Amino acid sequence: MESNSITEVDQNKPKRFRAAEYVRMSTEHQQYSTLNQADKIREYAARRDIEIVRTYTDEGKSGLNIVGRQGLQELIRDVQAGATDFEIILVYDVSRWGRFQDADESAYYEYICRQAGIQVAYCAEQFENDGSISSTIVKSLKRSMAGEYSRELSAKVFAGQCRLIQLGFRQGGPAGYGLRRVLVDQHGAIKAELSRGEHKSLQTDRVVLIPGPDNEVRTVNTMYRWFIDDGLVESEIASRLNSMAVRTDLNRDWTRATVHEVLTNEKYIGNNVYNRRSFKLKKKRVANTPEKWIKKVGAFEPVVPPDIFYTAQGIIRARSYRYSNDELIERLRNLYQKRGFLSGLIINETDDMPSTSIYAHRFGSLIRAYQIVGFTPDRDYQYLETNKFLRRFHPEIIHETENQMIALGGIVQRDPATDLLWVNDEFSISLVISRCQTSETGRRSWKVRFDTSLSPDITVAVRLNQTNDAALDYYLLPRLDFGQERIRLADHNSIEFESYRFSSLDYLYGMAERTRLRRFA
Repeated sequence: MESNSITEVDQNKPKRFRAAEYVRMSTEHQQYSTLNQADKIREYAARRDIEIVRTYTDEGKSGLNIVGRQGLQELIRDVQAGATDFEIILVYDVSRWGRFQDADESAYYEYICRQAGIQVAYCAEQFENDGSISSTIVKSLKRSMAGEYSRELSAKVFAGQCRLIQLGFRQGGPAGYGLRRVLVDQHGAIKAELSRGEHKSLQTDRVVLIPGPDNEVRTVNTMYRWFIDDGLVESEIASRLNSMAVRTDLNRDWTRATVHEVLTNEKYIGNNVYNRRSFKLKKKRVANTPEKWIKKVGAFEPVVPPDIFYTAQGIIRARSYRYSNDELIERLRNLYQKRGFLSGLIINETDDMPSTSIYAHRFGSLIRAYQIVGFTPDRDYQYLETNKFLRRFHPEIIHETENQMIALGGIVQRDPATDLLWVNDEFSISLVISRCQTSETGRRSWKVRFDTSLSPDITVAVRLNQTNDAALDYYLLPRLDFGQERIRLADHNSIEFESYRFSSLDYLYGMAERTRLRRFA
């Protein structure tokens, strides 16, 4: 047994141990409330003559990983920095430390503490965390059981959600333009229409979709008619709606993406579709193949006739024709002759053109495709095009972030003056765009400016690619670690920066998901 193990009070040793307590509550049971945990921890401390001098708390936080658990992150930072005035960390049980899907991750954080000379004690467990073989075996088993509990719970929740989908009930997310969410009781009788942000309060109640106001239903059908009969593409439909002062369900201008959503979502023909994307156990978000989708046909009253809807889908699929390299170059050459110049923005905003990502993939880079058709980019013009792109891209990515978080059950409030996002009344997010700057030697750099006047909890730095016409990657930079006004990034950065880099915003979206799980429970 290690010499620093915690045993019952030894009257011959007057020195009192000093301890910090860590408490975490997700949404599982009242027995795990932070107050109940604290009571048990204090009983444990009193029996061993331990003085509790610090408290670290994570309320309403999942234990699947350390992301979003500010209390545990602060505790680990203090331990690593040596900024501690305690020798012990008291935790209710192994599951409160975390239900990590990899048991080694749980052990890793405890190892960090042990390396700093600080022991972790689990107050409600039947074993003493003293480093003995028996305690190590039991602790490893408990860690695995904690992770397995989350996996089993996830499977049960998913099965329950699938069953509700197949019964025709809506599972989260905004209704969309032309539709409304209504609350029904256990017998299917309509109780009330739900406004944006409202949720059911009774476990036996359910939510279904119904057609919205007549003017919105007419507008949706008009959009399909413009697309099918008049041959208008999404951007043209968006421009026409905006010129008519028609607003989206979020009271915003229409874009190519929002029109495309109306033209492709099966909810407009009454189908209830679920599991198109997965984000289980806080792992990477994946787009599922259609055979994995959960679908209930005819769950709701349709807004658009099925034959009209599927005609539109046929037109959209026909646009996905795979072009040969020669066809790609021919289309690019024709666009160049028509416009007199080229840019990523122009290519992506031309509806009958393949995207810039296709050209970059086929020819190695967009610049190489330009060279083939005889176009030499002008730096000044590219700078102007980049500015146009930034003016459009920034509100689009804010809109996408807000929608994704709301779809996962989060409560998001956007300040219209600053575009600062408040998530679940817990933390704030500021999104900044960082353009790529290429030196004469070919080295790339990105300057990230922090909006210090807003003091956001997280700054999302969106790095653009070399042509400044699409996102390259994303840095999620917490204010506690980055208090300066600006930083500069390169192609290869130190670990203090790279640990915050992500290839998508899935992790950011997932930080809002716990509200949905709480309401389901």
